[in-house]
Amino acid sequence: MKKDKEIFIIGDRVLISSDTNKDRTDSGLYLPQGIAEKEKVNGGIVVKVGPGYILPYKDSSEPWLSQSGEPQYIPLQVEEGDYAIFLRKEAVEIEYDEKKYLIVSQQGILAIIREKIDFSNL
Repeated sequence: MKKDKEIFIIGDRVLISSDTNKDRTDSGLYLPQGIAEKEKVNGGIVVKVGPGYILPYKDSSEPWLSQSGEPQYIPLQVEEGDYAIFLRKEAVEIEYDEKKYLIVSQQGILAIIREKIDFSNL
């Protein structure tokens, strides 16, 4: 019997597929060699994001639950498919399904590049 598995990202963390061998992003942003090596700046595609920052609920014995008993979150700015530029020292490297990924807190992400969708031609 084959078991399916899924990785869940917790809180404000982001799962990134790193592109450490590139000096340019797919969008054309140049990452100078000195910066990439000296400052440990890295980039990669966001594969999965956590639910966000948990919101406290004041009238509950467990402050992270809403009246319905479900946790409430402030969603992250980062979305799946974004290209993230982040500080390497803020990342934790993992291997999942024989692929290497980085987990980074949203706070460690310096900038994102997101493709614009042009709806004017539709």
